[in-house]
Amino acid sequence: MEYKDTLLMPKTAFPMRGNLPNKEPNRQTEWDENKLYEKSLERTKGRPTFILHDGPPYANGDLHIGHALNKILKDFIIRYKSMSGYYAPYVPGWDTHGLPIETALTKKKKINRKALSIAEFRKLCEEYALKQLDNQRNQFKTLGIRGDWNNPYITLTKDYEAAQIKVFGEMAKKGYIYKGLKPVYWSPSSESALAEAEIEYHDKRSPSIYVAFEVTDGKGLLNAGDKLIIWTTTPWTIPANLGISLHPELEYIVVAVDKERYVIAHALLETVAEELGWEAYQIEKTFRGEQAEHIKTKHPFYDRSSLVMLGDHVTTDAGTGCVHTAPGHGEDDFYVAKKYGIDALCPVDEKGVFTDEAPGFTGIFYDEANKLITEKLEETGSLLKLQFITHSYPHDWRTKKPTIFRATSQWFASIKDFRQTILEEIKNIQWYPQWGETRLYNMVRDREDWCISRQRTWGVPIPVFYGEDRTPIITDETISHVSELFKEYGSNIWFEWEAKDLLPKGFTSEHSPNGIFTKEMDIMDVWFDSGSSHEAVLIGRDDHHRPADVYLEGSDQYRGWFNSSLSTSVAVTGKTPYKSVISHGFALDGDGRKMSKSLGNVIQPTKVQKQLGADILRLWVSSVDYQADVRISDDILKQISEAYRKIRNTIRFMLANLSDFQPSTDRVPYADLEEVDQYMLHRLKKLVAGVRKNYDNYEFSPIFHQIHNFCAVDLSSFYLDFAKDILYIEQADNKRRRSIQTGYYEVLTAIVKLLTPIIPHTAEEVWEYIPETEADWVQLTDMPEPNEMNEWNEVAEKWDHFMLVRDDVLKALEAARNEKVIGKSLEAKLTIIPKDVQTKEVLQAMDHLHQYFIVSEVNLAETSEHAKVYTHVDVYVEKHPGDKCERCWVASNTVGEDAEYPTLCTRCADVVKNLTSL
Repeated sequence: MEYKDTLLMPKTAFPMRGNLPNKEPNRQTEWDENKLYEKSLERTKGRPTFILHDGPPYANGDLHIGHALNKILKDFIIRYKSMSGYYAPYVPGWDTHGLPIETALTKKKKINRKALSIAEFRKLCEEYALKQLDNQRNQFKTLGIRGDWNNPYITLTKDYEAAQIKVFGEMAKKGYIYKGLKPVYWSPSSESALAEAEIEYHDKRSPSIYVAFEVTDGKGLLNAGDKLIIWTTTPWTIPANLGISLHPELEYIVVAVDKERYVIAHALLETVAEELGWEAYQIEKTFRGEQAEHIKTKHPFYDRSSLVMLGDHVTTDAGTGCVHTAPGHGEDDFYVAKKYGIDALCPVDEKGVFTDEAPGFTGIFYDEANKLITEKLEETGSLLKLQFITHSYPHDWRTKKPTIFRATSQWFASIKDFRQTILEEIKNIQWYPQWGETRLYNMVRDREDWCISRQRTWGVPIPVFYGEDRTPIITDETISHVSELFKEYGSNIWFEWEAKDLLPKGFTSEHSPNGIFTKEMDIMDVWFDSGSSHEAVLIGRDDHHRPADVYLEGSDQYRGWFNSSLSTSVAVTGKTPYKSVISHGFALDGDGRKMSKSLGNVIQPTKVQKQLGADILRLWVSSVDYQADVRISDDILKQISEAYRKIRNTIRFMLANLSDFQPSTDRVPYADLEEVDQYMLHRLKKLVAGVRKNYDNYEFSPIFHQIHNFCAVDLSSFYLDFAKDILYIEQADNKRRRSIQTGYYEVLTAIVKLLTPIIPHTAEEVWEYIPETEADWVQLTDMPEPNEMNEWNEVAEKWDHFMLVRDDVLKALEAARNEKVIGKSLEAKLTIIPKDVQTKEVLQAMDHLHQYFIVSEVNLAETSEHAKVYTHVDVYVEKHPGDKCERCWVASNTVGEDAEYPTLCTRCADVVKNLTSL
């Protein structure tokens, strides 16, 4: 007889290898065909609604790893919530307006904009955006993201634009929208104004100059010919200089140097002297800044005056304390000049090129003019020093090119009018991480009014009409009418129809006695687009609500979508659009460097999916502390693949040992389970409680580590290991065997459910192999409950202590192996001497100790002269003197006692006899 044929060896068709890249697309198709998203909503209808509102990615280009990180985190939350008592719809969105799409058409597609009307070009932009959207949607779906992909929200749709116009109108009605002339961030590369959210800082090499302005009228304080020294890193703004600002309370001095008299702040004397190389100087006069008000100086190379003004913005942090003031190119400059009745001069056009208002530099790009201007200053004797410095400088975050400040007439949202309400609302929001509150609070506290107009084509028009006297017209009637027109026709009609046709029928205004109207041609900032989604989506969809439960985006969105959404929502409703904000960091390479094509360190999510599988990428997301910057590399993904294999093979082992288990007939009632199985289910409940708490707190890396640990330590190293001597050796219906199988079944179903939000493809594959499941799809079930089995607390306490003793025994076995006393642990016979009462009672109360230690025999003793000392027990390991059973491989003194089966121990002989008698 072949005794191996009498063993109940593991059997399963569940493959050891995941083969995820090939299987996942088929499974996703299966999910689509079976409408699992819709079924999940149908199943949970009537439960409390949970809304995670999707921040719209920009519809241009393939997905990068940051997109994958973001959407996978959202999918974890939505899948978990739908399995834990909530109705959780998920509507993905897309941001579809803006400069990158215009640029893509003109540069990549070689579209000649001048040959097209605005409406024709906008139509091409729309087609391009929707094509990009389709591409990104397909890539998101390959990552296993579940949602209403057939009905996303898109910022270019008619209903969305109509809702956005309502938000604008409501803000205008409350007096928050105004048009004004002031310096704003201007991008010559984009030819448009920018908001603060569209600015990022990079190092830039700039000329640093000290320039002397000669006094022409000292007002009795200074002499004609005295010179005020200014310092600037933007020589190109000198043609726009109209004054010099001093702080009214600072102490200034007249310094005599080489027959010249210079004026600077006293506090900066040593710094300036060192910078300008003054070896011998003398202070001839001291005065307060306020005394120098209205003094006149001569512009270095134009025939006009530069007035000395007073401003609190002047500091002694750098420079000279005398601040070059060009009101057309600086916000502080603008406001201080305004107090003195000086209008802004801005001699630079939208392309960054000097106009006729800067004689001598007309037609020159501002940055290229730096050299010519410094040469002109040197020629007039005004340049005291020129050097170059590298400093942090604002750049256009789209084109990555430097911006300038430029005074233009723009539309603004007056944040200051409702700033305090925003700050109060920020305190009512739950922040993950907590520092997010401080970050956004400080941004709003320090934020200037929001420039919402853009001099572009592809976007939502600002719905403002002008009367014959150029007075802006924004009324409830016009806003409502335009909103309805956009809802019916789309916003392109703004550029296709005349102003009179866009107005309500019979509309009249005191500002247009002849009935002639014009319309605004600027479009809205794209942050106003996406920032209006709370109105278009949270209110616009029947299954949503405002405020949303969660907004989750990258940490850059504190200045972006988190900010614009909060601003528009508080402006319109007085309330925040979200209850909670979660932010994640950026994805870096394995060395912590930013990913870039030039470094060759870019990891594309689609490539990972094709090589390793989406579940590996998802498992990586679950393994990292996503609230900080995260690292990803081929080596890191290899480690994640190893962890995946560990989990998969642990699951496979349990499945294989349930091949003859039918829960409906073979399950053992909890009260009748063996203690070890009760203990493992108690451990499982602790795992469930911990994992669910982490899910509830949006902490995913502990979940990964808890489940991986449970598989590696509790299961593989103990529960699955010792049980082989029972599962394989005993008869099928042996009570201890069925007890273990019941434990495996409970553990398996719970772990698969806990893993479903993280690795749904694998979870569904496993679910197909589990006998008698409660539903066809694991994602259409609920999470296991975390309630503690209190009646097993004593059992848990006993077995927790046993596991400490087991650690001692494992150390003793390892030492015996190293000393060549034994080879495999089944060769061992143990003599164990408990060192305390608790240990003695625990071990004496346990049967089958040899199986739990995976040895052939265990004896408890009071003493042993050969025992080695450990924490809870002393252990003596010797080689078992009995023969090895040919069937179970346990060394036993009973081998040979049964004449019919002389190579078997009596246990195996009895099992074989029963089998042959059946």
